[in-house]
Amino acid sequence: MRIRSKLMLVLCVFLAVSSCPVSAEAMQHDPTVIIDAGHGGEDGGAVSADGVPESGINLQITRKLDDLMVFLGYDVLLTREGEDAVYSPDAATLREKKVSDLKNRVALINEQENAFVISIHQNSLPNHPRVHGAKVFYNTVLPSRQAAESVQKTMNLAVNGGEERPVTPIDSTIYLMKESKHPAILVECGFMSNPEESRQLQQSAYQTRLAVAIAAGIGQFSKDERGTVHEG
Repeated sequence: MRIRSKLMLVLCVFLAVSSCPVSAEAMQHDPTVIIDAGHGGEDGGAVSADGVPESGINLQITRKLDDLMVFLGYDVLLTREGEDAVYSPDAATLREKKVSDLKNRVALINEQENAFVISIHQNSLPNHPRVHGAKVFYNTVLPSRQAAESVQKTMNLAVNGGEERPVTPIDSTIYLMKESKHPAILVECGFMSNPEESRQLQQSAYQTRLAVAIAAGIGQFSKDERGTVHEG
């Protein structure tokens, strides 16, 4: 309870500073927010120079974001709640497990009648260790681009030092984003290949900052949309 209260306080302060107040009344008709902690289990995703995989970081940010979105009045569903991936028991090889995991996540997402997807990941460019910062991608289902722009704006303010980074449509090879029938954004929170940023990403306080920025961006988007994310 103490941790959740601290997160609530941080979010309220952030919203006040960024001039994007969120009304509980405006939230009541919003869709279920599905938060996807990328990778998991044997699939660790990007790995830092000192061997830390992104999967655990993704999960920690997801848990913090879950608390914040629930506080804001959203119904929230997680594609994974623990360290393990969500592949089916008959998956044997690593490839089979990764394919099964993605299909199970997409099935969970598409079972929802009205949903909005936030997929949490970390980036990596080992040959360019100085590259840093958060980046938001979006799928083709409306109004994912508008939501991505709102989240990118708060990420630029909170972790990108005010740098105006644009949003980008997601590559069509990204299975979860391509197969989701709902609006979806993918947030690359930082670069595991950048030593300084990798250390930050492993810190609880910085993870909280990222979660707050994402929640504030979604809150502002919901406010702009009059409390409703329309599919189409």
